[in-house]
Amino acid sequence: MINKIKVKDLVEELKLEVVCGKEGLNRRITSKMFSRPGVELAGLFDFYEEDRIQVIGTKEYTFFHWLNENDQVERIAKLFREKTPCFIFSNNFEVPHVFIENGEKTNIPILRSPKRTTQLINDVTTYLAEALAETINMHGVLVDVHGVGVLIRGESGIGKSEAALELIKRGHKLIADDNVIIYEKEVGTLVGKPPKLLEMFMEIRGIGIVNVMRMFGASVYRHKKRITLVVDLELAEDNREYDRLGVEEPTIKILNTEVPYIKIPIRPGRNMASLIEVAAINRRLRFMGFNSAQEFIDNLNKYIQTQHDEDE
Repeated sequence: MINKIKVKDLVEELKLEVVCGKEGLNRRITSKMFSRPGVELAGLFDFYEEDRIQVIGTKEYTFFHWLNENDQVERIAKLFREKTPCFIFSNNFEVPHVFIENGEKTNIPILRSPKRTTQLINDVTTYLAEALAETINMHGVLVDVHGVGVLIRGESGIGKSEAALELIKRGHKLIADDNVIIYEKEVGTLVGKPPKLLEMFMEIRGIGIVNVMRMFGASVYRHKKRITLVVDLELAEDNREYDRLGVEEPTIKILNTEVPYIKIPIRPGRNMASLIEVAAINRRLRFMGFNSAQEFIDNLNKYIQTQHDEDE
């Protein structure tokens, strides 16, 4: 699913001032890219990306004032196209009257930010990359364990929320319970967050809905986190074999990204929170280049070779 955002969402997220064109705040933003119409102000419109947010920074603003009045009127009018979502002025620049005139005529919002152009562009780019990313919803619990984003999955009632609650009591952080919105910031980077309505809430069977931030403090909640490990909880089966060494690390594909993946069998007496915590630490060690299972295999091979040499 591709998200759809409106200009009013951008205004709210980046705290932008609406100078004019309020009637157009429901215009759709469809492109992740922005444009700085410098060459267009110089008169070249052959490559004008009209469907992008148009940012007027220091260079564009300065060049505009070098133009004579006729060129200003003619070229600015050509910038306001049917697909153009909005214009944003940086540095709290005073918006020229010709821009306001065209904005009111076409219902294209003209926005203003106090930030410098570079910072404004960074904010716009970051927001659009996330807001327009492809997303999916997944049933599970997302927690931050020692800096590792762990997505806990499993059948309903298996104990995902209870394990997450124990992790929170140990000082780890909750991101989302029950429903996780996952978006691909770029191939290789998955980020999870909760639906707006479920932020900071958990459902614990037998107790009900709890607000973890009010119960345990602000330090136990994050509003989003990169997913670097998927853990599936499943009921243990006597006739099923499970990986006991963990030399190879399997992955699961979510959207276009492969994520490390493990299955943890549940038996009476097993502490799920402790196992998930160890899995997260082990994933972090692997990321740093340490593979405990491979180290054990290497040591075992050395020992066997040493015994073989001594026997000879």
